[in-house]
Amino acid sequence: MLSVFFCLSDPGWTSINRGVLICDECCSVHRSLGRHISIVKHLRHSGWPPSLLQMVQTLASNGANSIWEHSLLDPAQVQSGRRKPNPQDKVHPTKSEFIRAKYQMLAFVHKLPCRDDDGVTTKDLSKQLHSSVRTGSLETCLRLLSLGAQANFFHPEKGTTPLHVAAKAGQILQAELLVVYGADPGSPDINGRTPMDYARQAGHIELAERLVECQYELTDRLAFYLCGRRPDHKNGHYIIPQMADSLDLSELAKAAKKKLQALNNRLFEELAMDVYDEVDRRENDAVWLTTQNHSTLVTERSAVPFLPVNPEYSATRNQGRQKLARFNAREFATLIIDILSDAKRRQQGKGLSPTGETEREGETLNFEDLGIDDDQHDYDSVASDEDTDSELTTQNNNNTMDSSDLSDGPITLQEYLEVKKALASSEAKVQQLMKVNNNLSEELRRLQKEVGGVPKPEKHGSGTDSDYDNTQMYDASVSMGRSSEEEGRGEPEEGGGGGGEGGEPDPTLPCTEDVILKTEQVTKNIQELLRAAQEFKHDSFVPCSEKIHSAVTEMASLFPKRPALDAVHCSLRLLASSASRLQVECRKAAPSEPGAPAVDYQLLTQQVIQCAYDIAKAAKQLVTITTREKKQ
Repeated sequence: MLSVFFCLSDPGWTSINRGVLICDECCSVHRSLGRHISIVKHLRHSGWPPSLLQMVQTLASNGANSIWEHSLLDPAQVQSGRRKPNPQDKVHPTKSEFIRAKYQMLAFVHKLPCRDDDGVTTKDLSKQLHSSVRTGSLETCLRLLSLGAQANFFHPEKGTTPLHVAAKAGQILQAELLVVYGADPGSPDINGRTPMDYARQAGHIELAERLVECQYELTDRLAFYLCGRRPDHKNGHYIIPQMADSLDLSELAKAAKKKLQALNNRLFEELAMDVYDEVDRRENDAVWLTTQNHSTLVTERSAVPFLPVNPEYSATRNQGRQKLARFNAREFATLIIDILSDAKRRQQGKGLSPTGETEREGETLNFEDLGIDDDQHDYDSVASDEDTDSELTTQNNNNTMDSSDLSDGPITLQEYLEVKKALASSEAKVQQLMKVNNNLSEELRRLQKEVGGVPKPEKHGSGTDSDYDNTQMYDASVSMGRSSEEEGRGEPEEGGGGGGEGGEPDPTLPCTEDVILKTEQVTKNIQELLRAAQEFKHDSFVPCSEKIHSAVTEMASLFPKRPALDAVHCSLRLLASSASRLQVECRKAAPSEPGAPAVDYQLLTQQVIQCAYDIAKAAKQLVTITTREKKQ
């Protein structure tokens, strides 16, 4: 049953907390609202606990949509001009504005009579919820929750919460709905018994086990994201991948880990929830890329590049949440492992040990302390699917301009094995990079028209004497590590001084037309590599990587050895190190010696595509920077 009849195609997605099914066209609008408004999940390609999926299907088939469109069912509203969009209406602005009014503003839900004491109304609704969850009427309970009933309401006379009542009655779907709305599976009743205790005592073993899973949903999902496994909860509640032990952590990373451990419990929980939301965003992005017709549906407008703003959070926390998108797969995996390790330590009541540090109450969470630099644009608003392509492209460039070096560390096979599940499927990555290259090609054609007729300057260097020689950069990064590179970046460059701060164009930069021509060659070679990956022609990896290496070297030689702009420096370094890393990975596809371990071509393809993606990103940044500077 379609939740909104203006959807043009079958609903492949669902909003879990709203109990409705949604189509691809409306999916990105829902996602741009944020998980605090609409919790989006794919019906077939996302992982589902059976009872949660059954809960959503039951709500959708029993008219949950009418809860959110209550006033629109009144014939008088139609006469007044208020109506739902038609299938022929455009997504933006018609359908998107309706979706926001419906789910964010709750403009059409049933309005209760006003009372002097709002607390009494909420208490009455919560008492009704407390009573209703013993039945199988899910839509009744969803209606009460939509009106303001509290899922964690503690009944003063009965000494229990609604979840205790649902657990005792064996209402597993009601329990799922309550947990979605924030009910605590570990909350005690007046005698200290949890909902799990109620379920076990009533013989509802399956429900009891599900409630345990709900209690550890956050850490379970983080672990599954990294290694594809969840704990069985009978022999322990945590799985902590060991990738961190193989990393050569910089002093900065070690200091960040200590600061994470020193956070008080409230701030640590906030950080863990924000990382959970980022995992959800990345997983949904991967599913979207896997399931769409990329020649027609995938555009920049369908992207949700970072976590949407939650108005209930402080501006500092919202900015920190959005900056989580800047972590590459390796860094994000390391942060998750630190969180899992510290969650286990905190639950077991272990101290911080050898250092003797203790929690510091009242401290504010500073994402820069956790390894995220704050030398870039802070997001005042979130990019949504309503933004134009050019606006979103510009914003994304601003968001990543000074952070491109996050991806330039050497990534070994062992590390990638550990974060295998954190990467999207190879086909999804191929499609994503195809999309990036298509968009880049369009941008290049547009820029060529703008700079047509500009004379070409002389080259500033060669591929042999450039500071950005790919092999040299890769070897240096292996031997020195990221921390020394970051320290070196803090030293003033000769004749540099940070350039561009006064708003003057950088005269040392090459002309835009030259950069565009070299970028086109890089893009063409990347597309050739991607075609080989799609067709499983692994023997073509090495020659393709050599062509990309050569094109990257030529592009880097256009720029000065010591660029004045930090953004140029970072982009060139990402370009060089990614091309070098690509060569190393592609060589693994060559025929191995007899007796050598078999090559995991699926994993290798993921590595190759990730390197190619970083090259395309760096090239796009250089085009954008050069164009912007030359226009000043």
